[in-house]
Amino acid sequence: MSNHDSIDRSEVKHMSKEAKQDLNADIITGEPGSHPLGTGIGGVGGAAAGAAIGTMAGPLGTLIGGAIGAIVGGGAGHAAAEAIDPTHEEAYWRAEHANADYYKEGHDFDRDLHPAYAVGYANRANYPVDARFEDHESELERSWHEVKGESRMEWNDARRASRDAWNRVS
Repeated sequence: MSNHDSIDRSEVKHMSKEAKQDLNADIITGEPGSHPLGTGIGGVGGAAAGAAIGTMAGPLGTLIGGAIGAIVGGGAGHAAAEAIDPTHEEAYWRAEHANADYYKEGHDFDRDLHPAYAVGYANRANYPVDARFEDHESELERSWHEVKGESRMEWNDARRASRDAWNRVS
């Protein structure tokens, strides 16, 4: 079973052209590809390179780019980018967010929820394998305030989504 088997490809196939480009999805199969940030920085190395590339997309891009860069390190590129695949995580949560018990009618995935999920999945690699979300919640809350952008959610609402994303990639 591949890493992408749980993605609803039919949902990806029917997304707008812009959303597909953001996911780096194959236009025919809907299969998400390697995240372009992770693949592109393999030879450059390190969290600083990932964060610098991500900065072009604002604070949320910096968070995700830094996470990829930290994993990529000195040169694994494509393979390491797949270890934490923001494309895959975003597609998963885009398809599943409305099923969560904390979802509120009117929440927009891109504006409100994606930053909360990203705080969980993009920060997870910064901590030891046995780290618990609760033990690092104050740091994650700071990250939330840095990347929330225009989200209408406060940390008390966003923390559940962040914890779900953290646990999913753990």
